[in-house]
Amino acid sequence: MNASLGKLYLIPTRLGDNPPLEVLPISVKKIIELVDDYIVENEKSARRFIKKIHSRKSQASLNLQLLNKYTQDHEIAHFLDICKDGKPMGLLSDAGCPGIADPGADIVKLAHENNIKVIPLVGPSSIVLALMSSGMNGQSFTFNGYIPIEKTERKASLKRMERLSYELNQTQLFIETPYRNNKVIDEICSTLHPQTRVCIACDITLPSEFIKTMTVNEWQKVKVDLHKRPAIFLIHKD
Repeated sequence: MNASLGKLYLIPTRLGDNPPLEVLPISVKKIIELVDDYIVENEKSARRFIKKIHSRKSQASLNLQLLNKYTQDHEIAHFLDICKDGKPMGLLSDAGCPGIADPGADIVKLAHENNIKVIPLVGPSSIVLALMSSGMNGQSFTFNGYIPIEKTERKASLKRMERLSYELNQTQLFIETPYRNNKVIDEICSTLHPQTRVCIACDITLPSEFIKTMTVNEWQKVKVDLHKRPAIFLIHKD
């Protein structure tokens, strides 16, 4: 690594609106005290988070570059120019860990291509925490992102994940837009084998946290309301 280049710090954030230092180590606070230049998904939430972590940090001193679905490739190419000038930068996720189900991976790739040292900081990942608490195979697993919206494709996607979990002994994880959570539960119950195990992990790290693993047959007998609550779903057929 080139010692004259600034470092890129991968800074995790909370999964909900709980006090930051309940779920983040002091190392995150130390880096936020150090760094003034950030790449973020949402400026408003990033500023609020930084203020929560370090209330005395001047908001005027912050230089925030936006990385979201509207960011153009030619813009991304210059995002790390500050590191090239020898200053540290922070890549700040909107929730959880940068680069994990998050657009930050493009920035990390760029850092490696430019010989910029990448330093990941410890923080919560809903994917990892859900897998840890599911009782399913943590040696082999796949995160599938969002499942299709169209009903026929959704059912086919659920059946495909169930089949792969059985054939490969591999836990299958996916997420859904929170307002569709209840519908997904109904589709899981009507589509998958009765003995397939399903874990639903919702509001992870928050006071309202809900994590439960049961068979499809057991899920059919209970009623949970996860409408508009961030959730992750895990499937494993033994």
